[in-house]
Amino acid sequence: MEATHNNNYPRLHNAMWPGLVGKGSPGAEPSINLDTMLELTAQAQLDGVRFDGVDLFLFEPHIDINASRETLQRLADKVRSKGLVIGSIVAPVWAPTGGGSAAGTDGERKRFVGQVEKACRIGRLLRELGARPYGVVRIDSACGVGDWAQDAQGNQVKIARTFSEACNVAEDYGERLAAEGEICWGGMHSWRKMAELLERVNRPKTLGFQADMAHTLLYVLGYNAPEDAILPPQWDWSEAGRLDEALRTLTAALRPWTIDFHVAQNDATVKGSGTHDKTGHHCLPDDASGKLDIARHAGLWLRGEDGQPTKTMRHVCWDGCMFPNDVMMKPDTWTKILAAMLAVRDAHGWTEQP
Repeated sequence: MEATHNNNYPRLHNAMWPGLVGKGSPGAEPSINLDTMLELTAQAQLDGVRFDGVDLFLFEPHIDINASRETLQRLADKVRSKGLVIGSIVAPVWAPTGGGSAAGTDGERKRFVGQVEKACRIGRLLRELGARPYGVVRIDSACGVGDWAQDAQGNQVKIARTFSEACNVAEDYGERLAAEGEICWGGMHSWRKMAELLERVNRPKTLGFQADMAHTLLYVLGYNAPEDAILPPQWDWSEAGRLDEALRTLTAALRPWTIDFHVAQNDATVKGSGTHDKTGHHCLPDDASGKLDIARHAGLWLRGEDGQPTKTMRHVCWDGCMFPNDVMMKPDTWTKILAAMLAVRDAHGWTEQP
């Protein structure tokens, strides 16, 4: 007998960019094409429940940031043919993808805003084509922590100015921007700096926060900002109550800004190099090394101080970034992930969208 899952919201999405991020370059695994990622998502099911949609990375070989309306029509038709919709989209704001640092030169900042505009154009077109009923455009500072630290105050001012210019563009297209809380991005590398940046821009109707459970766990550990660590180094992970207290401090500061949410697991290790130095390690939901109680800790983001669901996001997304290809190609992987997503919705969701 199938289990009963009463809540309809938030909708459950799967990220497509794990097929691209860390893939395709020399020495790396090959990329997984969009058609395959869509098929893996569409075929996953548990207790009769399936994913409702996908979130997209606007970069080739998945999607050309300069795609024509005709190309986007074909994309919309393809996604809908799988019984899915499109939600949030990632703007390729980094220098290797055509953008530039939000704390960089005038030219780099212009390229950053230009990529945001192209992403917003695609977002609006996908809405017009009936394939994207909700979702935001995701950005980050495209600036390494080391580069940011060379002039912390000045660079924070620059990033805020760039984000404000990006907000102007987003508003022209009827879009909202979500700044990703990942510790490898300068000016966003600590929870205090992230909150300060959002307050400095102060465009809450247009710029919000994108919380990924795998990345926000690292905020409390202060890997790239020891001065802002909430938990001390080498603390005892068996002290679950202390972790909960730390996460409550974190979510109290950033939940009011949160407009996009990634369900994820993390083993509290960091990896990476270059622009992705010391970034989070996503794990399968049942990984023995995972430090999060996914369903319980998601509630710190999805419920307000009054204990009621905030109903801020119409969808949540699973991010399996950097999973090996052989893991992603196993149907059992997506069943486990869907189970974790359903547990979150069962615990903190609601029946009807207001």
